[in-house]
Amino acid sequence: MTRIVIIGGGPGGYEAALVGAQLGAEVTVVDCDGLGGASVLTDCVPSKTLIATAEVMTTFDSSYEELGIVVADDTPHIEQAARVVGVDLGKVNRRVKRLALAQSHDITASVTRAGARVVRGRAKLGGPQGIDGTRDVIVTAADGTETILTADAVLIATGGHPREIPDAMPDGERILNWTQVYDLDELPEELIVVGSGVTGAEFAGAYQALGSRVTLVSSRDRVLPGEDPDAAAVLEDVFRRRGMNVVGRSRAESAKRVGDRVEVTLSDGRVLTGTHCLMAVGAIPNTKNMNLEESGVRLKDSGHIWTDKVSRTSAPGVYAAGDVTGVFALASVAAMQGRIAMYHFLGDAVAPLNLKTVSSNVFTDPEIATVGYTQADVDAGKIDARVVKLPLLRNPRAKMQGIRDGFVKLFCRPGTGIVVGGVVVSPRASELIHPISIAVDNNLTVEQIANAFTVYPSLSGSIAEVARQLHTRKSAGEA
Repeated sequence: MTRIVIIGGGPGGYEAALVGAQLGAEVTVVDCDGLGGASVLTDCVPSKTLIATAEVMTTFDSSYEELGIVVADDTPHIEQAARVVGVDLGKVNRRVKRLALAQSHDITASVTRAGARVVRGRAKLGGPQGIDGTRDVIVTAADGTETILTADAVLIATGGHPREIPDAMPDGERILNWTQVYDLDELPEELIVVGSGVTGAEFAGAYQALGSRVTLVSSRDRVLPGEDPDAAAVLEDVFRRRGMNVVGRSRAESAKRVGDRVEVTLSDGRVLTGTHCLMAVGAIPNTKNMNLEESGVRLKDSGHIWTDKVSRTSAPGVYAAGDVTGVFALASVAAMQGRIAMYHFLGDAVAPLNLKTVSSNVFTDPEIATVGYTQADVDAGKIDARVVKLPLLRNPRAKMQGIRDGFVKLFCRPGTGIVVGGVVVSPRASELIHPISIAVDNNLTVEQIANAFTVYPSLSGSIAEVARQLHTRKSAGEA
């Protein structure tokens, strides 16, 4: 029987284990924290659970009066704050942790039920491939004892951890990274979020909605510099309108605790003060002390593992998946990389990873969902595409629900009308992007999207309307 050892139990690892066991291999998963990895225990599941509470708060605060909802409150009107609902952060965080652990236990049960073995400990490669084609994996348990596993193939899916600035080291109380925020029992009164990428924007929006006064520090011209510029502009406008202090073109040099407050010093000498600071300045791959380069695994300058499109590393019989590869920091991509690795090694049919069909979502309010080619690709001349953007303000369902911000944007090829990308900015954009993902993945045309029935009224109706506009422009252009 083929022996496979998987190092790391995140989405890349546990999905690979399920596939490997299904295809008849003897699979061992080595994990030190609990299956699900950071995605389930400290990152994706916890943050989106926190955001779910924030989303309810935002929806209620922003539209209850317009929708005619009356809140009974005995507080004298002159003493009422603008916010009519509050949050118990300790209760929210206890729910966050409970759900994360439950999800981890469910994953462990699924993996073991499929026939894979789970070993608790830290693992590293034992050196170059043996003359028989196998590799040793050295597993160190919590008590220091070592066990050697022999494998025909190894998958490395060890993920990453928060990047730290030497002069802004987290203390777990006032200066925090994104794994530590779930230990807070009280809502930060004044939160400084350093970093305006996906993680920073999501937490900044969530805590603003929960009731914190938030300052978001961005080193770039705008928030979410890696996202669609129109989408980022909408979100930044929403942030500012809701009272967030967005400090652009400013790099944080240090953060230090001064009593019960935090001082963040910017590169231009300005000092921001608050009760808490969240550092969201990227992640570092977990590749240290794993004997990788000594075993023939090539690393990039960033410390990520080099892989090809079927998840192979430079070392025979060694594959890698997830954040440790530096491809896309998405659970869905990690899972696909892990599955592809197993299909490839075990000789099953496999399609190489195609990043142009990956859909992603930023869980802010509104959400930003994207798939396929981007506005940046079009602007840079990487692809010739027609673009139409339709604001949600024109959508009847959006009007009924009090939705003012957002849009649907589609990209299609000028000659064929094939859909090559899309952006949705709206509540639940993560759900609305799926039909566009199907179109991109299956080379559907704007005509096919336009001619498919949609429910009236619905937000998805805007997707069909954009497709109809692209069809009209295509026809007019050809005429």
